[in-house]
Amino acid sequence: MSSTTLLVVPSARRRRRVDSGIARRPGDGSRAITYLCAVVLIAICMGPVLYIVLGGFRTNSQITADPSGFPAPWVVTNYTEVLASGTFWQAMASSTITALATTAGVVALGLMASYVIARYDFMGKGALYALFAAGLMFPVTVAITPLYLLVRSLGLTNSLLGVILPQIAFALPTTIIILVPFLRAIPAEIEEAASIDGASRLGFFFRMVLPLSLPGVITTGILAFIGSWNGYMLPLFILSDPNLFTLPLGVQNFASQYSVDTARVLAFTSLSMLPALIFFSLFERRIVGGLSGAVKG
Repeated sequence: MSSTTLLVVPSARRRRRVDSGIARRPGDGSRAITYLCAVVLIAICMGPVLYIVLGGFRTNSQITADPSGFPAPWVVTNYTEVLASGTFWQAMASSTITALATTAGVVALGLMASYVIARYDFMGKGALYALFAAGLMFPVTVAITPLYLLVRSLGLTNSLLGVILPQIAFALPTTIIILVPFLRAIPAEIEEAASIDGASRLGFFFRMVLPLSLPGVITTGILAFIGSWNGYMLPLFILSDPNLFTLPLGVQNFASQYSVDTARVLAFTSLSMLPALIFFSLFERRIVGGLSGAVKG
């Protein structure tokens, strides 16, 4: 009995020491601070969005009496009236056409340019890549005046095409920066094997390059779509017809018309944000995966 007791007691002591060591792990404090900071940042980012969404379910008298309160009672007429109006659906159609056309142009042109830069050797290759990289340093606000003069000289003012083409041009640098590492990481042996099997350069491009670079293509397409959907500066300068306004301009126009009806303006704003939020939430993993693949490449 005594020998058994001597064997059990030290093991219990060692177990208590191990448990106390796990409980006092040095990284737990910093991890808790990290989680706390993340929660605070999420609350700061989501607070205005939740305020706008909940404000659409309130009446103007509720907002005036308690601007930060919850709906009591909940009112859905603001959302139904916005959905029943033609202004919202006209702006939705303009934003959809502009975003889809911009995405298609950015992906097509960016993939072709990235393929040439990544797979071919020619004089000025580094300078061309540096030129596209330098395009990241010129935002729309800097070039809006000469860009407007160029669009006006081409006769594209007050048309969706006058918004789509500049958006494609400003989205190309980001697209090429992301896609070049994907295309450069494709082994040369695959291209040699495809050429031996009789595949042409276009055949190799469509049969091998596109499937292998699909994560980067999806990432750039999502970024181009969201950037076009949220674009405000270009449509503001190019479009003057209310029937062609995109959703950001539609929100401004609607707010100016119904400046007294704050609840309906909040409902219009929340419905305008909803498609982009859903789209981004559904493809969030695709964006992160594509960007991480670009960094690895």
